Amino acid sequence: MARGEEPLLSQGRPSSDHSDGRSMEEEDALLTGQKQQSGKQGWPFWREIGLFAWAVIATALVIILAVLYQHQQQTSSPKPSQGEWKNGRPTGKRNLIFMVSDGMGPTSLSLTRSFRQVTTGLPIDDVLVLDEHLIGSSRTRSTSSLVTDSAAGATAFSCGQKSYNGAISVLPNRDPCGTVLEAAKRAGYMTGLVVTTRITDATPACFAAHVNHREEEDKVAEQEVGEHPLGRVLDLMLGGGRCHFLPNTTGGSCRNDERDIVDLAKKNGFSYVSDRKGFDGLNFGTGVKLPLLGLFADTDIPYEVDRRNMDDVYPSLDEMARTALTALQDATEDNDKGFFLMIEGSRIDHAGHGNDPVAQVHEVLAYDKAFASVLDFLERDDVEGVLVGTSDHETGGLATARQLHDTYPEYHWFPAVLANASHSAENLAYQLRDHIAGQHVSPLDTGIKTPPRSPTSPDSLSPDSQRLTQYIQNLLSTGLGISDATDAEISRLVHFSSDPWPASYIFADIISRRAQVGWTTHGHSAVDVNIYASHPGQAKPLRGNRENTEIGVFLREYLDLESEVEAVTKELKEKGEGEWMGKMLAEAEVGNRGDHYEGDFRKRGVLDCGCAGGVEGHVH
Repeated sequence: MARGEEPLLSQGRPSSDHSDGRSMEEEDALLTGQKQQSGKQGWPFWREIGLFAWAVIATALVIILAVLYQHQQQTSSPKPSQGEWKNGRPTGKRNLIFMVSDGMGPTSLSLTRSFRQVTTGLPIDDVLVLDEHLIGSSRTRSTSSLVTDSAAGATAFSCGQKSYNGAISVLPNRDPCGTVLEAAKRAGYMTGLVVTTRITDATPACFAAHVNHREEEDKVAEQEVGEHPLGRVLDLMLGGGRCHFLPNTTGGSCRNDERDIVDLAKKNGFSYVSDRKGFDGLNFGTGVKLPLLGLFADTDIPYEVDRRNMDDVYPSLDEMARTALTALQDATEDNDKGFFLMIEGSRIDHAGHGNDPVAQVHEVLAYDKAFASVLDFLERDDVEGVLVGTSDHETGGLATARQLHDTYPEYHWFPAVLANASHSAENLAYQLRDHIAGQHVSPLDTGIKTPPRSPTSPDSLSPDSQRLTQYIQNLLSTGLGISDATDAEISRLVHFSSDPWPASYIFADIISRRAQVGWTTHGHSAVDVNIYASHPGQAKPLRGNRENTEIGVFLREYLDLESEVEAVTKELKEKGEGEWMGKMLAEAEVGNRGDHYEGDFRKRGVLDCGCAGGVEGHVH
């Protein structure tokens, strides 16, 4: 017998002192191959059965409780409301904050999230505040195109109806449509607009004005301060766009007439602030006298990446949002109605138009910060309230990928490249233009008559151009952190140095290529955009994929304004078409302008840089 192979019946085999009979039965079973049946089970067996059953039951209870908790979080209010809820809306006093991230698509979040993680050393599971409040997505087409503009997009929000690109709360049949803000004011709510672009731009205009086309910003300004069929509908406005409120006889005006709209606003009861000192005097809302008009820039407030390096001259989106929330909260403290406030991160869109990833990430971060401040306000406020946020469209056809060569690409993009930049491409382009003007260097002195397609030898440039080349290299180094610009890139900047828009696009393309960030257009795209809410249970009708008009319907239903919207619309229609709505548009301008290919697949502009198509200027 091999070592270690002892017989089963050996005397040394251990056995229990209390189970001799059982041991004999086990040995018989092993020898005969017949299973022996025991008449009863011992305590160890039943203990194991009990422990197993307890574990199964406990696990099931944990799963059930987790599911119930998640369901409760998604379907109920996060805190007790002052009134009851009925048909998915509160019945008591309530506030509604609607936030618009103009031009921000899903890739904007991916770009910004990775940028933030890489540049601040955060883990890969760290997300933006917005990411934690995503509840759905929105389809964005207008009546005139599968690709909307901000005017048609905001009309869908303000009126809950589709319209043509360029329409400011006007329908394709040329009828004005009553807005949620106008209806809220009629019902006794306080109202406000906060933006970082011109307060007369398409998105804010659609809530408090009606013109046939968005270019009628002079008329929008007039209506916003009370020269409106319904009278004054706004209690608070904070943003840029001062030039549309000043007579064209004064510096800084962009009006087409001599009307002083600031003076008109004051006659209609508005207090007015126009600079940082005036804004600081508002004391973040506790020092506000409503109605309030605050215009802090001639046109748009600078990009966040530039604004914070300008000695705090301009208030940030977050500062203006917090000021508006406190001012409206105090003003409605003793009212049985709350307020409606629209807050727009306006210049995310502009960064997309400029194909500028540096401006883009900082604008999204600024919007995310304001979004967080609104959430904090709702958590602290005793009044029932909801925050709903979305975009009117995506801008730029942004991709966190870039095909740089004909060979198959590597799977990379490099957020750290963007961290080296301290200015937007727009800012650098204006610095370049101002340098040209200050040095009295004509673009004709560059020695280049057409946009260069290949590198230009420095020796072939005039002395002025050589000095300009050195200036541009310094701009790229200090402004974008780029020290390896090619001769071809420098040559194109030299050629377009006196025109900010081509120069801005070239600056943006230089850093986009190195970060491997891709763009498909300087315009908008038809991609679906995200919908956010302070709490999914308060915005259940917006969960999932929705038409943008459903957001507009939700806004008025949450405030229980259906009858007021109808009344406002009726009153506006009775006013009828006229000069108050601006120039009448031809049918071709309001109809469907084509979802079918018509053969014109390429148009060249003054700039054909190969970055996203040749265009000059842009429309938001």
